[in-house]
Amino acid sequence: MNAFGLIQIGLMLSSATIISSLQCHHLPLQQRKVIENSLRLLDKMGKEFPQKCLREKMSFRFPMQVLQPRQKETVGVAIEEIFQHIFYIFSKNLTLAAWDGTALDQFQNGLYLQIEQLEACVIKKHTQHRWSKEASRLKLKKYFQKIDCFLKDKQHDLCSWEISRAEMRKCLQLIDKATRKLKN
Repeated sequence: MNAFGLIQIGLMLSSATIISSLQCHHLPLQQRKVIENSLRLLDKMGKEFPQKCLREKMSFRFPMQVLQPRQKETVGVAIEEIFQHIFYIFSKNLTLAAWDGTALDQFQNGLYLQIEQLEACVIKKHTQHRWSKEASRLKLKKYFQKIDCFLKDKQHDLCSWEISRAEMRKCLQLIDKATRKLKN
């Protein structure tokens, strides 16, 4: 390969790096848009919360401390992990949920794209920062395991899905609140 070809490759690589870093720089704004859209899609997926499910309410207790660390990078890793857990939960046995399939697909696709973007941004910075507190990661895992076990225990019935959908709404709202704080 000649010198001109090497220069072209170098320019393409540096352009890709610049574009990628610009996307990472605008990630909080993108996250807010994704969260806003995800909340809208969660509402569109199902109808109003069924009255018959009110007596089955469950408190899963989201581990708030995972979204309150001192470093932006750590919050980004936590948000990526939360999105992965939400994606996993909404990729399970949804047959009894009776939700709008198109809205569900759009919700899952939006989460997937956001996970991809977060991974690309977090991996760059993650080489410097390990997710500082494994305890935080474990708390998140336990939180989502409770939701998963609840769904399994209730055999993925309509009420368990509606309660889980309401809980995912809370998660997204907490992420939105945390990203707004990071910007300030």
